Amino acid sequence: MLGIQIIKLTTIGRKSGQPRSVLLNAFLIEADYVVVGSNAGADTHSLWFLNLQANPAVTVEVSGEQFEAVARITEGQERDRLWAEVVLADPSYSEYLARTERVIPAVVLEPVMEQGL
Repeated sequence: MLGIQIIKLTTIGRKSGQPRSVLLNAFLIEADYVVVGSNAGADTHSLWFLNLQANPAVTVEVSGEQFEAVARITEGQERDRLWAEVVLADPSYSEYLARTERVIPAVVLEPVMEQGL
């Protein structure tokens, strides 16, 4: 689907302190990668989301390229706007929202720019 890519997201385990990787759908919205913590509509957050909530420093691998990023959990109108874009790209995500009462988070993965010496 246009605007959707599979990424490998690596977080640091909030309990173990060890790298934890997961494959996720990422939505390319306005040049940003956005992932959603749908957990298929379960009433609990995904483990990867809990990890980045504890430590937002993540590694993203997409199309053979890897970069460091900071995961920014969106709120309010920004989250609602991104969620609408996600559902537009893949309407099956609206089914997840119907299965749970929790707010499904939308997370922007902001690349960390290396400082020149």
